[in-house]
Amino acid sequence: MTDEKRLKSSVELAMERLAKKDADAGVETRSVSDAQKAAIAEARNFYDAKLAEQEVLHQSKMRATFDPAVRETLAEEYRRDHARLTSERDNKIEKIRKT
Repeated sequence: MTDEKRLKSSVELAMERLAKKDADAGVETRSVSDAQKAAIAEARNFYDAKLAEQEVLHQSKMRATFDPAVRETLAEEYRRDHARLTSERDNKIEKIRKT
């Protein structure tokens, strides 16, 4: 069979419909350059290391205390810091993609 007449998977059909929908809506797609890929990978590595460091510190603090109120405070701080770092990472990656 030729490429034009071969059966398409449901994923391929869905992707074609989404691409057509985006084109109709005026959304333009741009491929990411090699320099952007490298910058994105660097940003992800940096923030993954920060998140891992934060996790280790959080676990250390949690093992050091048994007071439920203090543990809840530490857990809330961890969630807040984790969300902040994740947001920073995502914003940085989006900024890299737009350049």
